[in-house]
Amino acid sequence: MWCIPPEQDAAFVCQMEQVLEVYKRPYDPRHPQVCMDEQPKQLMAEKQTPQPVQPGTPTRVDSEYIRQGVCTVWMFVEPLAGWRDVQVSERRTAVDWAQYVQQLVDHPRYAMAETITLVCDNLNTHTLASLYKAFEPQEAQRLIEKLKLVHTPKHGSWLNMAEPELSVLTRQCLSQRIEYLDDIKQQAQQWTLQRNQKQKGIDWQFTTDDARIKLKHLYPKIES
Repeated sequence: MWCIPPEQDAAFVCQMEQVLEVYKRPYDPRHPQVCMDEQPKQLMAEKQTPQPVQPGTPTRVDSEYIRQGVCTVWMFVEPLAGWRDVQVSERRTAVDWAQYVQQLVDHPRYAMAETITLVCDNLNTHTLASLYKAFEPQEAQRLIEKLKLVHTPKHGSWLNMAEPELSVLTRQCLSQRIEYLDDIKQQAQQWTLQRNQKQKGIDWQFTTDDARIKLKHLYPKIES
């Protein structure tokens, strides 16, 4: 259950409608729309070797495990094109975000794109300033000229279409215990390849009109 302080209603509504207006745009390869998000994934080793399924006996897995650290799974998804790119890193810093954004801008599929609208949440590393932390000014400016950032509002990360895509990745690929970072990378790459081959898009149904009805309590009351 999310709760929005009354003084933030107007800011929430403004950013929400900005995101929803992006989602209304038709597919345009010159101006693609990409959503990004990231999530932590705990590395866990089995303390006892699981016993495989046997006739009349299900798989047995000990509830105890060994913590092996945490990594970060990055999701970039173009909902209208049915394309996504998944990366896995040891950290989640401003420099890491900037480097993956650079890979996105320089990806061959966007060679002819004029601008890329990138929808992301309000994390303090998801800013154009992060590009200057990672690159020389000339390179940072080159990336900025090709990017338009659109942030989801605070308490409104559910508006980011990368979130359900990360959920699908987790349920289909990363829900089990995985000990090594390289294994997570390999499984995520295989999942990405298969999903891209099927061109699985996202059918987003929540519109600005829906928001003005279902979330009308968030809209400031105008007194005449």
